[in-house]
Amino acid sequence: MNNGTTAGTAPAQAGAVSSPNVFAAVDIGASSGRVMLGRVSTASGVSLETIHRFPNGVVNLDGGLRWDFDALFAEVLKGLAAAAAVARENGERIVSIGIDTWAVDYGLVDKAGALTAQPYSYRDERSRATVERVHAIISPEKLYATTGLQYLQFNTVYQLAAEPNLDGVQALLIPDLIAFLLTGERRTEATNASTTGLFDAVSGAWATEFLDALGLPRNIFPPLIQPGETVGTLLPSVIGQTGLPVDTTVVAVGSHDTASAVAAVPAETLGTNGPADFAYISSGTWSLVGVELDAPVLTEASRKANFTNERGVDGTIRYLRNVGGLWLLSECQRSWAAQGFSQSLPALLDSAAALPAGGPQINADDPAFTAPDNMPDRIRAAVRNTGAVLPDRPAAVVRCIMDSLAAGYARTLADAERLTGRSTSVVHIVGGGSQNRLLCQLTADATGKPVIAGPVEATAQGNVLVQARAAGVVAGDLAEMRALVVAGTALERYEPTTALQSIRS
Repeated sequence: MNNGTTAGTAPAQAGAVSSPNVFAAVDIGASSGRVMLGRVSTASGVSLETIHRFPNGVVNLDGGLRWDFDALFAEVLKGLAAAAAVARENGERIVSIGIDTWAVDYGLVDKAGALTAQPYSYRDERSRATVERVHAIISPEKLYATTGLQYLQFNTVYQLAAEPNLDGVQALLIPDLIAFLLTGERRTEATNASTTGLFDAVSGAWATEFLDALGLPRNIFPPLIQPGETVGTLLPSVIGQTGLPVDTTVVAVGSHDTASAVAAVPAETLGTNGPADFAYISSGTWSLVGVELDAPVLTEASRKANFTNERGVDGTIRYLRNVGGLWLLSECQRSWAAQGFSQSLPALLDSAAALPAGGPQINADDPAFTAPDNMPDRIRAAVRNTGAVLPDRPAAVVRCIMDSLAAGYARTLADAERLTGRSTSVVHIVGGGSQNRLLCQLTADATGKPVIAGPVEATAQGNVLVQARAAGVVAGDLAEMRALVVAGTALERYEPTTALQSIRS
């Protein structure tokens, strides 16, 4: 089913980079994290070296689904220590550290700087009960007209409304919490701030009238900082634990991982109307599907379509909608492994690709799929609710997931074009999903547009590029940074199949 062809150059090798300056990227997702070293050359682009990988996930703790943040931060320190050792061996110098993670979640820190409890996960159900209470004070229409944020029941505004006591504490979003523990400086990076539901999409400042209306302290979040600005230098205790140079800084990047990923979309591969006519899909645990704009779209039609306007690097707007992601697949694999079925992912995808098109589909971003456990059973139940039947075979479930994701991508991109009045000529898939050949081909078929897949590590590349520009190693705007991604990445192109194009027309 794959008709992928190479669309870019081979990845640059670390040896091609002459600069002794390297950058550490802490990149943490909902299921795993990594610390990487990034090397940047204006001639050969960005190369990444994975230094340390570690698992991440929610745990049942103190009556809710939480992140084991203490363990997570210990892994970050372990990775930074390993990165410092590798740099020393290579005669290199780590200039700075950039941190990106998932959005909306936070830890509460008291005046002494202590974390009051392990942070709740957005997958916990506690905020469901606060939605109506928030909307009774600030209508959904007013919330959207100011913040431009897609409604999700776990947005930070609803989570904060569930807190029993916020006296004497500040909420630090997860990447800001890591930066605080490294530097002692409290800041809120703007791309992640824009996911809270308490950030003004036009002014780029906190929506203080909402904080007041909800009875939240005006200083509940630390001051804002923009990508490329310095958070601070490392604390002596961190230097002692990691062996990093004493002048190593933490630099704010697009700390919402999607902001970093979109910064590294290799949009220079376009043709017809210039870089602005691309669509992107950041495909991982979630799928973030949208376009890049210069200004937010705050219309009622946009709100009803549940599109979000989140900040990107250089003041851009990531106009997108959350669509279900590869969480569905990973949860199915986990369930099957527990049952003794351990077929590899490539073999599963090959078996799914061999099945005929036109099988049953689900709404992949239905909230029913947010929580973990028993995912294959829930998917089959959702198919039954449509009047269809999904065979019990893993290959059939995988094909249902892939077809459903691709269909969801196509619907979302069509909505984005309608709501923005813009057409797109190509779809860039970055992140883990760019390696999924079946998903990439089905997306090309469903959208009727060519798909360019890669880079896999777009988030880390965007993270490193912002650091490198802050250090003066590279210069220019997003287009020039993206050209470096193209120079150092092997891209793959998928064309829509003729049969599906003719059916669509």
